Amino acid sequence: MRYAILGDIHANLEALKAVLLDCKKEAVDRYFCLGDIVGYGPNPCECIRKIKEFSAVSVCGNHDWAVVDLFSLEYFNDEAKEALFWTKKYITEEESFLLGLPLVYQDNALTLVHATLNSAIDFNYLENLEDAQQTFALLKTQVCFVGHTHCPKIFFKDDKAKVFCRQENSIAIKEGWQYIINVGSVGQPRDGDWRASYCLYDSANREVRVKRIGYDVETTSKKILQAGLPSSLATRLLIGR
Repeated sequence: MRYAILGDIHANLEALKAVLLDCKKEAVDRYFCLGDIVGYGPNPCECIRKIKEFSAVSVCGNHDWAVVDLFSLEYFNDEAKEALFWTKKYITEEESFLLGLPLVYQDNALTLVHATLNSAIDFNYLENLEDAQQTFALLKTQVCFVGHTHCPKIFFKDDKAKVFCRQENSIAIKEGWQYIINVGSVGQPRDGDWRASYCLYDSANREVRVKRIGYDVETTSKKILQAGLPSSLATRLLIGR
């Protein structure tokens, strides 16, 4: 099976379309979404509908829950709050979908969580080895996919229980090892690369690849401004920060 794992779309329709087009070229069999479909960007409803169209198995992100009053706005900066208030006005028809998103998904092949397993409901960041160890301690599958930081990164737990981190675009899944893979962000990358980021997992060949896909970022940036959203949200897309 070839899986596409994507997250932190943040209402960026141009980026999502570009990623889904690449997934088609890659002959993806199944789609997974790590949450934060909405927030920051100008096309929340359209992005939710795309995720539904591709029957993507989805978990919730903090922005998804905040916009339906399941997570407190006190944890967001002023720009994020403004975007969430704006989003609330447009997602009435899609509220039930966001309300139904779980915190964690697990099957025989993989685990999905937006942030961490040890504090999924708090949406804390998984950024370092200590954070990774806490999620590895609860991980029941070989591979766990996460998002939230908007920066792709891979944590490894080898067959001797040593935990380490590397930033690689492609890895082989080894027997007896476990992996936490941050797939980066489709709609608002923050690692200095403006291109959309997502992950391909080939379970038959036991390979994971992080891909970067260019898209019409100028159009998304203009749409943010036209919607009256904070101008900084448009600017940051152009520089990937």
